[in-house]
Amino acid sequence: MDRPGFTAALLHPRYWLLWLGLGLLWLVVQLPYRWLLGLGRLLGWGMFHLMSDRREVARTNLALCFPEMSEIARERLLRENFASNGIALFEMAMAWWWPRQRLARLAHIEGLEHLNDAAAQGKGVVLMSLHFTTLEIGAALLGQAVTIDGMYREHRNAAFDFVQRRGRERHNLDAKAVEREDVRSMLRSLRSGRAIWYAPDQDYGRKASVFVPLFGVQAATVTATSTFARLGKAQVVPFTQTRLADGSGYRLTVHPPLEGFPGENETADALRINQWVEQAISQQPEQYMWVHRRFKTRPEGESRPYAKRRRRKRRARRG
Repeated sequence: MDRPGFTAALLHPRYWLLWLGLGLLWLVVQLPYRWLLGLGRLLGWGMFHLMSDRREVARTNLALCFPEMSEIARERLLRENFASNGIALFEMAMAWWWPRQRLARLAHIEGLEHLNDAAAQGKGVVLMSLHFTTLEIGAALLGQAVTIDGMYREHRNAAFDFVQRRGRERHNLDAKAVEREDVRSMLRSLRSGRAIWYAPDQDYGRKASVFVPLFGVQAATVTATSTFARLGKAQVVPFTQTRLADGSGYRLTVHPPLEGFPGENETADALRINQWVEQAISQQPEQYMWVHRRFKTRPEGESRPYAKRRRRKRRARRG
C-alpha cells in the first residue's frame, strides 16, 4: 500500500471536530511521561464508570478465565485493567507524535537476536503478538529497532486513517502496512524474508477457526497462524511488551521462535497458540484488552456469555 498523503479533502468540515480533538491530545502528550501515566489512570476511572457495556464484557471475561479468583480480586483487577486502557490512549498518541529519541528512551528490548538470526537466514517472521493495551507503543518501540510490517485495517474516517497510518509508519521508513484481508501480499512479504506483526487472539467468527480451550473455555481460534507460517515458509516468533510498574518505560521481549511449528494438525497448532496466549496474559492480566468479546462465537448449542448490547432509543422527532 502507498503511504497516505494529506489532501484538501481532509479539511472538510465533517472532520473539524476530530482535528480539534487530536490537536488537544497532541498538546496533552507533551507533558512528562509520569504525568501521562497519572492522567491515564484518571481517564480509566472515568471509562470504568461511563462505559458500562465494555465494563460488563471485561467483567464476564475475567470471571470465565479466572474462576478460581475471588470476586473481590477480580473486581480489583477489572479496575486496574480500565486504568491501563486509559493510559493506552496517551501511549497511542506518544507513539504517533513524540520525537523518536524521546520515545526510544522508554524501550528496554530483549531477544532481538531472534529476529536478526531469522533475517540472516533469509526467513520471514510472523511476529506473534497479543492485544495488550500497550500494543500501539510496543510496536512503535520495536519498529525503531528493526523493520516490521504490520497488519492493517483501513479506518472508515479518512482523517483518522491518515493520522493513524502516518503515526504507525513514521518509525521505520522501510515498514509497510498490509491490509488484513490481503493474504497474498502478506505471504509475499514473508517469503521475501520480512517480519510481520500479527495477533491471533481475537474472535473472528467460525470461518477459518477451530474451537480449542482458552483458560478452560472453548474459544473460536483462527488457524491463520499455521497457514501463514507454512505457506510463507516463515518462523513464528512470539513478542510481548510490558508497561513497567516503576515508570521507567516498557520491557519488549522477542521470544525464541516456536519449534516444530506448524505441525501436521491445525487444531493442535491452535491449542498450542492458546496455551502460549494463556501464559503471556497470566503474567500481566491487568494490561490485556479484556473489553473484547473473546468468547462471542460459541459451539453449537451454547449461548453467548455476554449480555445483549444496549441500543440507544432515538428520540421521536417533534413536529
